[in-house]
Amino acid sequence: MAAAETRILALGDSLTAGYGLPAGQGFTFQLEQALKAKGLDVRVLNAGVSGDTTAGGLARLDWALGDKPDAAIVALGANDMLRGLDPTRAEQNLDAILGKLKARGVKVLLAGMRAAPNLGRDYAGRFDAIYPELSRKYGVELYPFFLDGVAGIAALNQPDGMHPTAEGIGAMVQRILPYVERLVGQARQAG
Repeated sequence: MAAAETRILALGDSLTAGYGLPAGQGFTFQLEQALKAKGLDVRVLNAGVSGDTTAGGLARLDWALGDKPDAAIVALGANDMLRGLDPTRAEQNLDAILGKLKARGVKVLLAGMRAAPNLGRDYAGRFDAIYPELSRKYGVELYPFFLDGVAGIAALNQPDGMHPTAEGIGAMVQRILPYVERLVGQARQAG
């Protein structure tokens, strides 16, 4: 008997929504194609909303869970950081998101973000600590930096310098792919 399709919720902001990219070039589409190329029967559900903060992600989580995902990639926090919002609030919101996902039996990959250097060392220290702490608390795998290999590389970003091009998304997908493959494995074992 063939295994059922694994549904992966990508809960995020413009980075998961595909800001500035034509259909078929955003993160969720490219990730789904990469996973299928590995022979995995998956569907990646795009729950990315441009401009969203951790509070926005928490507010719409119940709605997003209506799609009954088996697994979730939580990629929120960039807009909290860019707006200089209190890292304690971002941590509380992400904590609540992870708690709800755990209660529903959804396997999670937490995609971390890093503070911009212009926010100062104190802010960066507080913000950057959120993701490893929550990863330990909930026993979920951490992908340390969602924009790894893309941040600060002009050729892989749109003219705004913050949103990846289709090629930048491709680089992100290749780096996160082994983590997502493990996530799919965890979801299948739990199912």
